[in-house]
Amino acid sequence: MAEDTRQDKRASFSAITEHNTNGMARTSAVASGKTGASKKLVIKNFKDRPKLAENYTEDTWLKLRDAVGAIQNSTSIKYNLEELYQAVENLCSYKVSPTLYKQLRQVCEDHVQLTESLDNLSFLKRMNRCWQDHCRQTIMIRSIFLFLDRTYVLQNSLLPSIWDTGLELFRTHIVSDSAVQKRTVDGILEQIELERNGETVDRSLLRSLLGMLSDLQVYKDSFEERFLIETNRLYAAEGQRLMQERDVPEYLHHVARRLEEENDRIMSYLDQSTQKPLISCVEKQLLGEHMTAILQKGLSTLLDENRVTELALLYQLFSKVKGGLTTLLQFWRDYIKSFGGEIVCTPEKDKDMVQDLLDFKDKMDNVAQSCFARSEGFINAMKEAFETFINKRPNKPAELIAKYVDSKLRAGNKEATEEELERILDKIMIIFRFIHGKDVFEAFYKKDLAKRLLVGKSASVDAEKSMLSKLKHECGAAFTSKLEGMFKDMELSKDIMIQFKQYMQNQSEPSNIELTVNILTMGYWPSYTPMEVHLPPEMVKLQEVFKLFYLGKHSGRKLQWQPTLGHAVLKAEFKEGKKELQVSLFQTLVLLMFNEGEEFSVEEIRAATGIEEGELRRTLQSLACGKARVLNKNPRGKDVEDGDRFNFNNDFKHKLFRIKINQIQMKETVEEQVSTTERVFQDRQYQIDAAVVRIMKMRKTLSHNLLVSELYNQLKFPVKPGDLKKRIESLIDRDYMERDKETPNQYHYVA
Repeated sequence: MAEDTRQDKRASFSAITEHNTNGMARTSAVASGKTGASKKLVIKNFKDRPKLAENYTEDTWLKLRDAVGAIQNSTSIKYNLEELYQAVENLCSYKVSPTLYKQLRQVCEDHVQLTESLDNLSFLKRMNRCWQDHCRQTIMIRSIFLFLDRTYVLQNSLLPSIWDTGLELFRTHIVSDSAVQKRTVDGILEQIELERNGETVDRSLLRSLLGMLSDLQVYKDSFEERFLIETNRLYAAEGQRLMQERDVPEYLHHVARRLEEENDRIMSYLDQSTQKPLISCVEKQLLGEHMTAILQKGLSTLLDENRVTELALLYQLFSKVKGGLTTLLQFWRDYIKSFGGEIVCTPEKDKDMVQDLLDFKDKMDNVAQSCFARSEGFINAMKEAFETFINKRPNKPAELIAKYVDSKLRAGNKEATEEELERILDKIMIIFRFIHGKDVFEAFYKKDLAKRLLVGKSASVDAEKSMLSKLKHECGAAFTSKLEGMFKDMELSKDIMIQFKQYMQNQSEPSNIELTVNILTMGYWPSYTPMEVHLPPEMVKLQEVFKLFYLGKHSGRKLQWQPTLGHAVLKAEFKEGKKELQVSLFQTLVLLMFNEGEEFSVEEIRAATGIEEGELRRTLQSLACGKARVLNKNPRGKDVEDGDRFNFNNDFKHKLFRIKINQIQMKETVEEQVSTTERVFQDRQYQIDAAVVRIMKMRKTLSHNLLVSELYNQLKFPVKPGDLKKRIESLIDRDYMERDKETPNQYHYVA
């Protein structure tokens, strides 16, 4: 058999007892191998568990207590830590854990005691040292009693761990002591107050102590409540004081700095849970309590001076406070209404009104974009405020916007490029949108456009067409149809003049005067008051020739000449030499008289030319009192009086060959302005009448209030209830509608 051929190994075991230094008996097995027959090896447990040596528990505890004491007193431990750990494990194995736990707790409790000190800072430092030592010692003790902690303590859920026991003992015997807690919290609050007042403090000390309160779970009750009360008190007093002492920009920067400091405190040593109530407290006391005062005291100044940085800061700070942005929005809207109302409602500023409005809009746009985070609410509030103040003064803004556009589209305007002109027109359209009485704008714009086209003063056809398309886009095709018709007339007139020149070349008696005629369709153009003047025979003859030519091509039409819009180029001889004078038709008639005589009185000129008195005075003033004085006036003076006499200024000098003498028809007279405004009101009456008839025809019967309400919905211009009532009465008188016999407030349509 195989067993017989190999060496037989036998093992025998004997128990050897040896005593360790800790008094614990350790059993080891010594095996001796002997050759022999192969036998089965069986290992059996001790029948009885080895007993601990006598007094082992007491002796071991004395060693452990000495070690704990050495740790607590920061002296060297006489025993090996591994040996101590093994001792705890042995005791726990023999179910001495409850006793051991109680003894350890008692030793720790006996060690923890109250420490007194003098000043607060020294007390805080001592307190911190105690806490740091206690933590270090508890960790050390726990490492020795780790087996106890992980077996017996872990199995008993009601028992706190050794670390938690350490915290509990420190909390119970030190921090929960009212005197210690008060001194600790007082000291911490004192340090924080010193730091708030600009002094340097030991932040690591504060971080450690507040961490201690947090670990001991007394941070909220013992520290945070008092801290927030003190913070509230400090910032309430500071807010009241600084609102009196500082101006708003300085105050805003101070608030921002305070918020930054408090956030820094949270990052450095305060617990994160304090952040929300702390920041909320600072914002409430420095901002929330003073919102109205801040805005009343400083918003107007910030906006007037365009303090973009401070305005952005104001918005940022107010956005943190409940109701802050709503309050700011209201003040911002009120400021725009007030400032804009001053621009619009001050007649002395009419000359610069539109430019001031454009500048103000640009400024407010910039504030909304760069300071108020492009907030939709603020942009809408701005639009609403602009619409409110610009319509406080009816009609005038619309008239002045039309004149401003005229100044930009007229030749000689200083805007360098078409891009700049386009940009200005876009801005004007934004202001135009806010106006309710757009028909006033249309009337004045049409009148000015007519002058630009007829006197050849338009800066650019492209710019004119661009403005027209903007108006069409804004107000619809009906608004611009007449304006477009004016451009068509001008183009057709060019074609007619080409044909007329060919016609003149075929005439037997060619004229030495070159005539250009613009044919205007009456409905498209502003209505001009006909004025009869005495033209020279050559001009009358040429007019008849053109009339014959035109009616020959277009039968059934009627031509009406408008001398107020005519202009001419005259050749004149002075001592200095020949010059060409670019003048109006009225100026032409006056100057041609001096071919017949040397000197004339105002009366003589009026009789010879037939020009209306006011118009004649302006004409003579432009020739004798302006920059280019081709006539002399006796006596000298700025105004033309009845007894004045005029003679030809032969000594007239000018550096240019062709001289434009101030074209008076480009200047609007008071009469023109009044007549344009009256015409708008007349047109409005027609529109009201048409709207009333249209509504009544559809509804048949309607109460007064419903009719007025419907009219407000349909009419595109502002109208007073009194005006509507007058138009309704007028229509009743003309039998378009009638009152109900029983209910006077009810109207019936009369078919």
